[in-house]
Amino acid sequence: MHPIIALWSHPRSMSTATERIMRERGDLTCFHEPFMYDYYINRKVRDMPHFQAEEGHPVTYENVRDMLLESAESASVFIKDMSYYVMPHIMDDAEFGDRLVNCFLIRDPIASIPSYFKLDPDVTTEEIGLEAQSRHYDALCASSANKPIVLQAEDIRSDTKKAIGALWKAIGLSDADHAFEWQNEKPKDWKQVEGWHGDVSASKSIRPITQEELEAQKQKFATMCAEHPRMQEYLEHHQPFYQALKAQALKP
Repeated sequence: MHPIIALWSHPRSMSTATERIMRERGDLTCFHEPFMYDYYINRKVRDMPHFQAEEGHPVTYENVRDMLLESAESASVFIKDMSYYVMPHIMDDAEFGDRLVNCFLIRDPIASIPSYFKLDPDVTTEEIGLEAQSRHYDALCASSANKPIVLQAEDIRSDTKKAIGALWKAIGLSDADHAFEWQNEKPKDWKQVEGWHGDVSASKSIRPITQEELEAQKQKFATMCAEHPRMQEYLEHHQPFYQALKAQALKP
């Protein structure tokens, strides 16, 4: 039995770029949001735009879980997924939960919310994702002696090797400097959600963040709020959950 490393993220949190680094290592079997099939196809919570389901992909929570467990029989597994796809029922699945190495990735919602609205203005408050992440994190802390790792996207942008290196050390992965410059082709399973990942699909590494970009994010949020007033409601709702997770973030 090999470990299953789960990166629980929220949409537009730079999780796909982080997943790209993990894929580039070459020693992990990687899955891109496998539990979205249960959320959007099996339970039909809503229609997800820019999503073309892969034929033959398991669609129920139980079948996705079993796919991951089967893969972990022969190799270490990495999944990038969303907490709101699996909460709260994953907390009742102790046998699967005990197999997971849980990590959380967060990004300032003043940046992630406009990024989501740009692609899908009908996004629900649940799909912003930070509330489910926070409740997931708290439930794991209450049920396990192993505290999950929390990473900030801004820290990864500031010093990618240092932030990801700290993550690898915390979860027992070896260093892999080659993973920070992407040589391999775009993952084939990204095609199912190609419309969501244009920037990272065309990139070869994570671009450093600047103070000018951080200021521009605030201006973009204010400008877009004039067209989408719900953005402010979503920000106010999710801000406390973001701050609670940020207080637990790994310090690279």
